[in-house]
Amino acid sequence: MNTPTFNPRAWLGVMALGTLLLAGCERPPMESVQNGYRGTGMVQVVNPRIQADVVAANQVPESPPAASADGPKAGAIYQNVQVLGDLSVGEFTRLMVSMTAWVSPEQGCNYCHNGANFADDSLYTKVVARRMVQMTQHINTDWKPHVAETGVTCYTCHRGNPVPKEVWFTADSQPYGSNFMGNKTGQNTPADSVKLASLPYDPFTPYLLGDEPIRVNAPKALPTSGASGESIQRTEKTYALMTHMSASLGVNCTFCHNTQNFGKWDGAPPQRVTAWHGIRMARDLNLAYMEPLADVFPTSRKGELGDVAKANCATCHQGANKPLLGVSMLKDHPELAAYRPYTAPAPAAAPDAAPAAPAAPAPAK
Repeated sequence: MNTPTFNPRAWLGVMALGTLLLAGCERPPMESVQNGYRGTGMVQVVNPRIQADVVAANQVPESPPAASADGPKAGAIYQNVQVLGDLSVGEFTRLMVSMTAWVSPEQGCNYCHNGANFADDSLYTKVVARRMVQMTQHINTDWKPHVAETGVTCYTCHRGNPVPKEVWFTADSQPYGSNFMGNKTGQNTPADSVKLASLPYDPFTPYLLGDEPIRVNAPKALPTSGASGESIQRTEKTYALMTHMSASLGVNCTFCHNTQNFGKWDGAPPQRVTAWHGIRMARDLNLAYMEPLADVFPTSRKGELGDVAKANCATCHQGANKPLLGVSMLKDHPELAAYRPYTAPAPAAAPDAAPAAPAAPAPAK
């Protein structure tokens, strides 16, 4: 039997190749910040390399110079101005220019407008844009528990894209039908929505469209639904939503939760209250503003089940725990900060009628 001969050069080559492969798998040094007492696990961990990309993607564009509020109102000059008609022509034009830069910088004004008749509503994008302006005002007026005074503008979500980069559609939980594979319940198909985990890949329909309870705790092992505790299936959906929120904000669980008891509110960071309002805000926007536009959007803009695009945490946050790193664009665009009721000017009155002829004098008696 031949005895294998040791070859030092070949061995060194294998070692060098192995070292090269391992070096390719190593991640950069991580940074951590302690947010609680030592030993409690209340620590935020940040990857500097990823953080640099997040910072670059959350820069705020420069706002155009403010326009004068003097002069005629846009609603009195232009036709079919159903929203923002109380702005001066200068203010209105400035906002339109900004919206074009925020939403359709390549397509220009004609993305929403008929170039031959700007008053025309035949383009669905114009109808949607008008409703989105109203939605922005609604957020800044009625959802301060989540957006505070920082507020949002069209750019918060769009970032120069006609369709925001992060939107979602209801997913088919049984894409292969009911067969020998059983009911997948939307699991075991890696998806970006849950960071490629085997968790349910559509945690948005039950929580950001519906109002299912978000629960995981149970007093016994292998619980079933009911008074005794939450089911494993609901727990998995909850974890899917939490995974999405964590990735969308670029944080780990302790940003909102106390590790002593994740379900307990006592001792939890204040961000948990903000997140609680954020879930309800997303649900409100999807139900009140996005779903009613189902008949407006063309089929090409809808999901596989025929629904419209909707908002989740990533739509605004895009990797930052505060969208646009907490910089407010609203101070430069106060017209989006609150509802602006507008009454179109009444049509000019018709000229007075000619005076009636004087009555004939009564005959002398």
